[in-house]
Amino acid sequence: MARQPEVFVRSLEPEEAQRLVRITRTTRDRVRLRRAGIVLASAQGRSAVEAAGMFAMKPQYAREVIHAFNEQGFAALDPKWSGGRPKRFGPPVRETVCRVAKTPPQQLGLPFTTWSLSKLVEYLADYKHISISGESVRQILRAAGIRWQATKTWKASKDPDFAQKMARVLNLYDDPPADGHVICADEFGPLNLQPRPGRGWFPATGPARLRATYNRTGGVRHMFAALDLATGQMFYRFRDRKRWREFLGFLKQLRDRFPAGKLYVVCDNYGPHKKAEVVDWCGLNDVELVFTPSNASWLNWIECEFTALRYFTLDGSDYPSHTAQETAIAGYVRWRNKHAQPKRHFAIDSKIRRPDYLPNVA
Repeated sequence: MARQPEVFVRSLEPEEAQRLVRITRTTRDRVRLRRAGIVLASAQGRSAVEAAGMFAMKPQYAREVIHAFNEQGFAALDPKWSGGRPKRFGPPVRETVCRVAKTPPQQLGLPFTTWSLSKLVEYLADYKHISISGESVRQILRAAGIRWQATKTWKASKDPDFAQKMARVLNLYDDPPADGHVICADEFGPLNLQPRPGRGWFPATGPARLRATYNRTGGVRHMFAALDLATGQMFYRFRDRKRWREFLGFLKQLRDRFPAGKLYVVCDNYGPHKKAEVVDWCGLNDVELVFTPSNASWLNWIECEFTALRYFTLDGSDYPSHTAQETAIAGYVRWRNKHAQPKRHFAIDSKIRRPDYLPNVA
């Protein structure tokens, strides 16, 4: 077999040689370092075999590097990543997989309401003539930002005066009147005695156990709560029932707490809130009830406070009595009030702030 002729790099200018030396000393890219070293070795008179041996490469690789440098110059030293083998499934197939996955199976004439990977693969093979594995489907959906998620419910507001009521509530949040206090009020409960699921840090395979219960004979209690937006403080009372009488009594307590100025009480459309006796008392005592739109309790700022209250005092609990349960809630509220800040900037940059926001979208 004839021996291949030796290949050497072209004659280098002093500046080019210095640049090669600088690259071999400073570059962190292993491919660029190896190629620059081979070219530099060739410029020093070493053969392709000797230059390749210095870097544990094959002589043919050294010859290709030298040829490329002679043709392209220093650009030949940069690694050319090919990105691996081309994708097996092109954009049309990927689009079809995503479109089918987002379509409810019943709309395609199938006798089930949700997909599984195996059912999706079977449908693609039978009706779209796409032979693909479940793992490939999973990767395609993941790359497209499609996740396996639980469905959620949303009760849209059909209040004909939705826009006006929402604007009124947001205006009170954004620009509280200087002549009074803005208070968000609502009921929390019913509070019964039962073990509630929750989360916590436990040893692996050893979570805390709660008793199972079917008969709850301890009765229920209700919590009336109010949130003062000016201070962020939260006030509460526990009662056996939540009729208009109890709500009126809670309003009277709020009036005693804030004797000066007008009270603007944001509340929902629960029947006892609109009882004639309640409305009449409010009119005589400078209290204005500001009702949120129907099915839009999320506009009441106190709702998120109830979420935290439930998370930190009820989840994972099993109180033996209402006294113990109310003591725990009271302790949390006291802790919360110590860290309270004035409530400002409700739903900033939210879509509900847009002039064309449509509430009747489920």
